[in-house]
Amino acid sequence: MSETVSRGAYKVPLRERAWYKELKFTIRRIRESPLSIAGLAIILFFTILAILAPVLAPPRPGRDPFMIPRFGYYPTPSPPSPEHPFGLTGGQYDLFYGCIWGTITAFRVGLIGVAGALAIGITVGAISGYFGGTLDDILMRIVDIVYAVPGLILAMAFVVAFGVSLDNVIKALVLVGWPTYARLTRAGVLQIKQEDYVESARAIGASSVRILLKHILPNSIYPVIILSTLDMGSMVLTAAALSFLGVGAPVGYADWGQLIAMSRNWLLGTTGNPFAYWYTYTYPGIFIFTFVLGWNLLGDAFRDILDPTLRRR
Repeated sequence: MSETVSRGAYKVPLRERAWYKELKFTIRRIRESPLSIAGLAIILFFTILAILAPVLAPPRPGRDPFMIPRFGYYPTPSPPSPEHPFGLTGGQYDLFYGCIWGTITAFRVGLIGVAGALAIGITVGAISGYFGGTLDDILMRIVDIVYAVPGLILAMAFVVAFGVSLDNVIKALVLVGWPTYARLTRAGVLQIKQEDYVESARAIGASSVRILLKHILPNSIYPVIILSTLDMGSMVLTAAALSFLGVGAPVGYADWGQLIAMSRNWLLGTTGNPFAYWYTYTYPGIFIFTFVLGWNLLGDAFRDILDPTLRRR
């Protein structure tokens, strides 16, 4: 006997429910794509690292856990050892501690940055596409102005104006990132608002807010969701670049870009051997590369799952 759920006086088989069919379709698409599974596994791995950071790299009592502990002030890096598995940077900052706690920093930058850019971009794009006219022209010209300046340079300008800190880096990423979502949302709204069911909702007196939230955005939001997943990695890369350039996280903060910045003097080696201090940039580089790769693979998985041209059975 199949499992059922009640709907009034009827018993609807669970396997016939729309949400159940959608869930089965999603699971099947993920299982059919090894890259999707790899992306999920990578993100799950970093999630576990972030959760277990206080256990894997215990912070010192009474100190900010995001400030990397240092074990001296010797300017030359120290190689990996049982006490410091990834070695020490110049200035004797613990690379292992910085990489582990830097995972939390990466999630913080990516999640908050993407969420803020999404909120602004979807709002602006929906209003612009739905109402059109002069309001659309004004909003899109603002988008064009932001696009006219290279993203990294504009983010640097915002950080310098706000003050150098990780919080201000996130604010800068939001201010630089929202126009992409605005344009994509506007394009979807322009297409969907011409559909018959939207015209029917308007004809029966539905408010503009209800039409947007109930009928237009749910049917045009999928490309934005896919892009936001891909942007998780790019936000972290941009934040790492800002830290490397000296306008990101403060010195000693658990941030992968900051660790790469600490290794800049040793990238080519100072002993005639370019690999003498390989650990100073290899470990944080692997963390950045793997984190970004995981989100890119996950974004590809979402693109396959949410593609409206795929037939759902």
